[in-house]
Amino acid sequence: VQLVESGRGSVQAGGSLRLSCAASGFTGSNICMGWFRRPPGKEREGVAAIDDYGGTRYADSVKGRFTISKDNVKNTLTLQMNSLKFEDTGLYYCAADRCKLLVAGAPTFWGQGTQVTVS
Repeated sequence: VQLVESGRGSVQAGGSLRLSCAASGFTGSNICMGWFRRPPGKEREGVAAIDDYGGTRYADSVKGRFTISKDNVKNTLTLQMNSLKFEDTGLYYCAADRCKLLVAGAPTFWGQGTQVTVS
């Protein structure tokens, strides 16, 4: 299993960024993919998740601003981030596993992380 993020960047508050994650090597069903982030000096937190059926969930802090989507043909996960705020700054990770584990914040498979800086 391999997850490779892309789309790191710096943006001013109010701007937008798009993160992508290329996934490979998954088999089985009931797989969720999601995005987590680690703000500077804080614990890692869940941002958004999507299941096999396209069902999504978001952290309250990003609802209405972030959109998670998945292209099942290209095996690519995307996080569109709009109206970015300073507090969205952090290292963003793509993750995947059985939905039960990912929603619990303990997925097995992680990407390398990509930095998002909002000033």
